[in-house]
Amino acid sequence: MSKIDSIEQLSNPRFIKPVKINYTQNKKKKVWEAVISHDSVAILLWHRDKDAFVLVKQLRATVLNKNKVDGMMYELCAGIVDKDTTNAQIAKEEILEECGYDVAIENIEKISSFYTSVGISGTHQTLYYAEIDESIKIHEGGGLEEEEIEVIFIPTDESKTFMFDESYKKTTGVMLSIYWFFENKTK
Repeated sequence: MSKIDSIEQLSNPRFIKPVKINYTQNKKKKVWEAVISHDSVAILLWHRDKDAFVLVKQLRATVLNKNKVDGMMYELCAGIVDKDTTNAQIAKEEILEECGYDVAIENIEKISSFYTSVGISGTHQTLYYAEIDESIKIHEGGGLEEEEIEVIFIPTDESKTFMFDESYKKTTGVMLSIYWFFENKTK
């Protein structure tokens, strides 16, 4: 079982930067505390042969800190935008790294983009969709050595129930993209 051992202030963070934003709104000076962080990509994967969505399950320390009992999250395959290349290329690399499938970049379809965590960071996320099958599977997935990512298959016919079952901790991107799938890919 996972647990929080301690929490401490960061003096030189690698991925975030705490800031104080001074701004003017309607001629009134205001202040907001925020965190500058990387933008990201997330990909809804649908496995044709298994008729299932492919999600990743991993521990998120922030959720464990809030929940105290269980920090495991069901998420879309995703990654931060931290290199000088296209978001679609980063999506392709994340699919291979986390889930083990080598999707051709031309088969990665942009769904939309939006802002997340608007009260604290206002990061921008680009959401993609790709279909996969076993013919493009290269390895079992699991992410980088320091990550512990489990690849999960959610049958399409159970996905609407999954979306609203609060016993599965999931991101809003999971719910949004599955809705998008039913509106755009099943008609």
